[in-house]
Amino acid sequence: MTKAEELNEIKNRCAGCKKCGLCETRTNSVFGTGNAEAELMFVGEAPGEQEDLTGVPFVGRAGQLLDRYLYAVDIDRSRVYIANILKCRPPKNRDPLPAEEDACMDWLRAQVKIIRPKIIVCLGRIAAMRLISPDYRITKEHGQWVERGDFLITAVYHPAAILRDPGKREAMMEDMKAIADRLK
Repeated sequence: MTKAEELNEIKNRCAGCKKCGLCETRTNSVFGTGNAEAELMFVGEAPGEQEDLTGVPFVGRAGQLLDRYLYAVDIDRSRVYIANILKCRPPKNRDPLPAEEDACMDWLRAQVKIIRPKIIVCLGRIAAMRLISPDYRITKEHGQWVERGDFLITAVYHPAAILRDPGKREAMMEDMKAIADRLK
């Protein structure tokens, strides 16, 4: 079985997940998208409205901004894999609850185990707090690298945060350049 087939099998199981109450309000589960052979994986916190409607992560305004950053540092989106910790949208885009994160972590672990990326990039504070350190401070620590087993992990500002605060654009560009350099 290929990696893509393995991911698809897990995606189909995830679509019927009822591990937490978010299944009651979802339109679609939002498993992940991209290259099953990716060396670079981005992990956000949870789907937003557009993602819930389409079943694809990072297709709304934040996703479009992420695409522009990828293009600017010459990373082809078709070469990466993008997922979220949560596979269902929290009501009104509120922050994920710890119990919801706990319920979804096995899905993300399965994705990482299959893809085996070299680099994992946390998009935003919540993903960084879950994957790097519970006391992670995105403003102070973005762009710093840590090793976890076979993976290099870093965190950048979530593209939605940049839409709200354009003053973070330069820092995001520097972090994305560093990611592109590590990828080479």
